[in-house]
Amino acid sequence: MPKKPTHPIILQAIDYAYEKALQGLPGMDSAEALAQNYLKQNGTLIENVNSLIRWQNAKAGSSGFVTGLGGFATLPIAVPANLVSVLYFQVRMIAAIASMGGYDLRDDRVKSLVSVCLAGNMAKDILQEIGIRLGTRITAQMIGRMTESTIIAINRKVGFILLSKTSGSGVINLGKAVPLAGGLIGGSIDAITTNIIGNIARNTFIQSGNPESR
Repeated sequence: MPKKPTHPIILQAIDYAYEKALQGLPGMDSAEALAQNYLKQNGTLIENVNSLIRWQNAKAGSSGFVTGLGGFATLPIAVPANLVSVLYFQVRMIAAIASMGGYDLRDDRVKSLVSVCLAGNMAKDILQEIGIRLGTRITAQMIGRMTESTIIAINRKVGFILLSKTSGSGVINLGKAVPLAGGLIGGSIDAITTNIIGNIARNTFIQSGNPESR
């Protein structure tokens, strides 16, 4: 039986998924290209972000989507491919939403905030610890107050949260109280979890509002 991933492996997986989300994969746009595609749609920024979330929800529910992702068959790090695939799917969506909000995805502070959204409903508590109220759009001033030690602390906390929800096979399970970065059900990513994470990303990077609303 495969061993449960360790905390360092979870952090490596997040970093690798983020790198690939910025670069793109064969047949899949990068997060920034995905963002540009949705920004071109007719509608307000919020409407276009919601359209992206709905499309991601639909893809998440498609059986075999994760196993159909290319680029993860051979990994340079000791991370289960299915774990990276799920994280990539969610990170790419979050990063695209951040890009639609005008954030620089190559800023380590923005990267850290993207990873916070993976914590699902626990994102609120993590953000409050650094003085950000979920539902209040993050400003450049707020990001500017984030120190290197703050970024490290955030990343560690997110890593431990995901680790607590990860099975021995490397699958991040959907918890009853705290939905996190997706569980595999017949080869698909949980659409409910994707919707929650998408809404949290929207309310973090785009608008004020109830994270449970769409």
